[in-house]
Amino acid sequence: MSSALVPDLQVRHAPLGAVEPEVLYRLLRLRVDVFVVEQECPYPELDGRDAEPGALLLWAQAPDGTVAATARLLRDADGCARIGRVATARAFRGAGVAARLMRLGLDLAGDVEVVLDAQAHLAGWYARFGFAVDGEPFTEDGIPHVPMRRA
Repeated sequence: MSSALVPDLQVRHAPLGAVEPEVLYRLLRLRVDVFVVEQECPYPELDGRDAEPGALLLWAQAPDGTVAATARLLRDADGCARIGRVATARAFRGAGVAARLMRLGLDLAGDVEVVLDAQAHLAGWYARFGFAVDGEPFTEDGIPHVPMRRA
């Protein structure tokens, strides 16, 4: 799907408490659909970090309310920003929607280092945004990952 097919998507961000309940449900449902169901990783998707001070949920939403993609931006104890839970609904993959959320997340992070744990097969995709592998590969929930950092 090209980005021309999804011109009306609105990219938004808000702390957990400011997200409308129906939108929040759709965001969390997308994360569960992708990370738990599609990737067959039964783990506690709701890890408490969405409710931390300074955490922001990011999403792209179609006019009909469909959530096309989501991500979150956190602040780690060491002062780094952390981007995670980047997920795109199957119907919107390949349209550049997640890239729009990544750019928004980096803008919102400001002038600090940003870290993430990438699924290893996506390391090249994250490299497009200035991330470089920064540590040893590891396996989480049966999926190879690499820690990445953007100065």
